[in-house]
Amino acid sequence: MMMRMPATVTGMRQRVTQAVSKVLHKPAAHALSPLPAPARPLPGSSRTLGLGIGWRPELAWMIERRTDLGFIELLVENHLGGVPEAVHVLHERGTTVLPHGVSLSLGSADLPERERLMTLSRLARRFDAPLVSEHLAFVRAGGHNSGHLLPLPRTREALETAVRNVRAAQALLPVPLALENIASLLAWPGAEMSEADFWNELLDRTGVLMLLDLENLYANRRNHGLDERAFIDSLPMDRIAYVHVAGGMTDGEGLYHDTHAHPVPSPVLMLLQHLCERQRPPGVLLERDDHFPPPGALHDELDAMAALLSAGRNGQRPPAPTQPLRPRHDDVPA
Repeated sequence: MMMRMPATVTGMRQRVTQAVSKVLHKPAAHALSPLPAPARPLPGSSRTLGLGIGWRPELAWMIERRTDLGFIELLVENHLGGVPEAVHVLHERGTTVLPHGVSLSLGSADLPERERLMTLSRLARRFDAPLVSEHLAFVRAGGHNSGHLLPLPRTREALETAVRNVRAAQALLPVPLALENIASLLAWPGAEMSEADFWNELLDRTGVLMLLDLENLYANRRNHGLDERAFIDSLPMDRIAYVHVAGGMTDGEGLYHDTHAHPVPSPVLMLLQHLCERQRPPGVLLERDDHFPPPGALHDELDAMAALLSAGRNGQRPPAPTQPLRPRHDDVPA
């Protein structure tokens, strides 16, 4: 999941510095006593999601016509005033609706805001969602909002804060919580553990599920040298709730941005192939938030994802993805 970027990377870094100083230097006197870790759901207890796409009004016509979509993702902050009728129709048709948030700020020194958790809870109950999802990030501190999903320092102190906040969120949610790994343009100095070790300890101590964003892994390889396949291989496969696939772009400074506004690059599909060769995930979802192409182009991306997912389900070696995908123009509305 991405949030809007400023006009320049320099502008973003200035805002980041202001927000981070409030997070990293805030006294911890308000910290709560540790909560017991919640019971883990039994492996395989969650329903299979299958193929999905992030719901956007610009894609409603295409989504309504695509018959093999098992689920959609509903961005909570976009629908605080109400959910479109088209989403209710999809739900009544049997499509799973997953609420997905971007503003809990589970990496902040403050506990997650109760009202934001209640909004997630209401949507989960309304659509009988098997889970809700958010991000392992911080966006807010001391009343200031960064406007971005920012990475956590990989330190013991930051991990303890994240564990506390995740447990607090889980205690108020009616369904399991899945957390998404984010893409970042910067990495904090003084890391005390790898990204994989940070994630695995968080998963182990909280029982939280993981929303594995493959394009964010690809972005972090481009920007920070992350070994994304080793990261995938380190994860407990039974903790993966579902997977994100998306596209991005490289700016003039050589940084890769997770935009959700560009075609899915071949390396991201290859990561999906690698994951499916290990174990088929319960679901895989395409994110597209802007610069919407003709429906045929999105169908081609979904078809490629479905082929990889189907091969994993049948125990076959997934086919090698190819790029660029060939546009299909038989599905454009008149």
